[in-house]
Amino acid sequence: MPKLDHLRPSGLHHNPAYSHVVTATGARTIYISGQVSTDEEGRIVGERDIAAQTTQVMQNLGLALKAAGASYSNIVKITTFVVNYKPELRPIIGKARSAFFEGMEPPASTLVGVSALAAPEWLIEIEAVAVAD
Repeated sequence: MPKLDHLRPSGLHHNPAYSHVVTATGARTIYISGQVSTDEEGRIVGERDIAAQTTQVMQNLGLALKAAGASYSNIVKITTFVVNYKPELRPIIGKARSAFFEGMEPPASTLVGVSALAAPEWLIEIEAVAVAD
C-alpha cells in the first residue's frame, strides 16, 4: 500500500476541498490523461451541464484508475480545466467532484480557466497523477 501524507503547512488556509501538499511513497506512479465527459462510444454526456459533465469525467477517471489497479484514494494531484470559468462554477464542480473523495483526504488540486478544450461541447477536463504499489 502506498503511503500518502496530506500535509497542512502552517500559514496556509486549510480548505477541505483540496490538500496543499501531498507526499507519496509507492512503487508506481500513474499519469492519467485529461478525461472529458464522453461515454465508452465517445458520445457527449451532460451536454451544456457542468455538474453532469464533472460527474462523468470523475467516473472516467475511476475507470482509468481501476485499469491501473488503483482507486480515487491513490490520486495525489488533479488538474481541472474549465471552459469560460467563472467563480460561481466552483461550488458546482466542487460538489460533483467531492463525492468521489468522500471519507478521504482530497488530493492536491489546481483549477484553470480556459477559453476552449479540444471539442466545443466539452466544458471540463480533469487529469490526474496517482501513486500505487
